Amino acid sequence: MNLYIITAFPPDLALFFTVSSFGSGLYAEGLHIILFVVSRKPNESMRLIVTTFVGVVFGFLIGLAFPTFSLTKFNLSTNILSAIDFKYAEYTKSGPSFSAYVPLPVGNNGSSTNVTSNKIWVPSNPRGAERLPPGIVRAESDLYLRRLWGNPSEDLTSMPRYLVTFTVGYDQRKNIDAAVKKFSGNFTILLFHYDGRTTEWDEFEWSKQAIHVSVRRQTKWWYAKRFLHPDIVAPYDYIFIWDEDLGVEHFNAEEYIKLVRKHGLEISQPGLEPNKGLTWQMTKRRGDREVHKETEEKPGWCSDPHVPPCAAFVEIMAPVFSRDAWRCVWHMIQNDLVHGWGLDFALRKCVEPAHEKIGVVDSQWIVHQSVPSLGNQGESEDGKPPWKGVRERCRREWSLFQARFSAAEKAYFNSINSTSG
Repeated sequence: MNLYIITAFPPDLALFFTVSSFGSGLYAEGLHIILFVVSRKPNESMRLIVTTFVGVVFGFLIGLAFPTFSLTKFNLSTNILSAIDFKYAEYTKSGPSFSAYVPLPVGNNGSSTNVTSNKIWVPSNPRGAERLPPGIVRAESDLYLRRLWGNPSEDLTSMPRYLVTFTVGYDQRKNIDAAVKKFSGNFTILLFHYDGRTTEWDEFEWSKQAIHVSVRRQTKWWYAKRFLHPDIVAPYDYIFIWDEDLGVEHFNAEEYIKLVRKHGLEISQPGLEPNKGLTWQMTKRRGDREVHKETEEKPGWCSDPHVPPCAAFVEIMAPVFSRDAWRCVWHMIQNDLVHGWGLDFALRKCVEPAHEKIGVVDSQWIVHQSVPSLGNQGESEDGKPPWKGVRERCRREWSLFQARFSAAEKAYFNSINSTSG
């Protein structure tokens, strides 16, 4: 409630008071009381001043006691009311909201189109981000380390182009130290710790700049599925996903990358020393060439010379993937089949032609030391040693993966045939 009192005193002295009531959250919106008091005698003037003061207090109390109401509906057509600009309409009028229509630039024909500013829907955005303006969407991430201070644009002094991961236990630290030193500053180093020991690795200077992920008793394919999403490792041209028991005396990572590029390999591995830890002929190192892409196996093992294990095949101990190949392989990895057995036979599904784009680099070779460290992370059941339970799980996963892939392909082709029929 607003109370206006205008009291005129001789010689034409005027006082103007305004009282607004906001008591108890109530506001007598638009209620204005205007008193005009004209006095020619001092005694009358004094009485009127006292009376006016009492009226002010009384009006203030009324404003507290009554709910919000307005006198704007009444026709107060006086010259004084019209002279005072309350801007009431401007106060109560709803201004443009965030959802107001925003005019687009006028076209050649003089017309314009309106769009609703909060009705963004961009189907080409990544799933779940359709409501965002494309300019703010960052669909990919990276593993580059950032500072907690300074200008973000000045954080990175270098941007590694390749990623190498090792799944490790602390007992293999010396072997990993030797392996990491074979990778230049062009590589981001990522260690997956299956034994929960991470801080001890700071005895190596390179470890202080590496990325450490620690989850007990998991395999590298479990880690890869959860921490190497294609949109996270997208900045890297090649991704190495290696075991911890590899001898690297005859290996140089930069030279390896050069050969992979030269021979157009999307999925590859270094050749294996033939005298130790060898399972397949395809991955056996050849001493007379840089790269090979096919081999001869035991009679009956290959129904076609262009399919595994005679071609389009590398083992899962030390694979190297191009960015595009990894995007496909990541989607093929099953959440519950953590050992990856059988995966090497299916890698060919991710590149075409597989027998040309999958191969073994012979001139940069490694030794598989066959340390059963992960097998010892299992638990003994029915009197069996831990490693036996792990090995049985591996074989079971191989059968499950083959069955799932076969069923998925069959379902796909059936759906295609039913649609075309």
